[in-house]
Amino acid sequence: MTEAEAISLFKCLSDKSRLQILKSLVVEDMYVERLAERLGLTAPTISFHLKKLSDAGAVTAYKNQYYMMYSLNKERFQTSILAILQQESDEAQKQAQRDAEYRQRVIDAFFEYGKLKSIPTQRKKERIVLEVIAEAFDFDRVYSEREVNIIIADFHDDFCTIRRDMVGEQLLGRNGMEYWRIKIPQ
Repeated sequence: MTEAEAISLFKCLSDKSRLQILKSLVVEDMYVERLAERLGLTAPTISFHLKKLSDAGAVTAYKNQYYMMYSLNKERFQTSILAILQQESDEAQKQAQRDAEYRQRVIDAFFEYGKLKSIPTQRKKERIVLEVIAEAFDFDRVYSEREVNIIIADFHDDFCTIRRDMVGEQLLGRNGMEYWRIKIPQ
């Protein structure tokens, strides 16, 4: 089920009358007049709701003698909400582009000529700054505390705070006086 189909279905499910129609169709297939009688609504109201449900793929129609019968499209409801949420969004590229633009704005605001002007107070911005500094470290290499301090000092004078925050943000691992860069899972 696509994101647009899920939105359409959820909109249909948010109406009490449509939900009652679906509950009735779970029991048995019905025609408009029978649904109207059962739910205490007019036939035109039932037809209106059935059209919405049909457009969302929640119900299907078939001809039985001179009645148009409606049935629940059970396949439509087999998809779990978790499966819908785990699908890549239609907006994923736009979101990724916005994230990259935000990241670049933070970097531009806090770095000047490769030096960190100040340590951000917002955790989200600080994380971005620390990730930039972490790029100066190689993976699969163990650094002494002195080496870490020297590398960080190239970015900012307060290397102790930055070192501590990099360990806290799990960008650097630490065991005693040894440090290493941790790979961030994507």
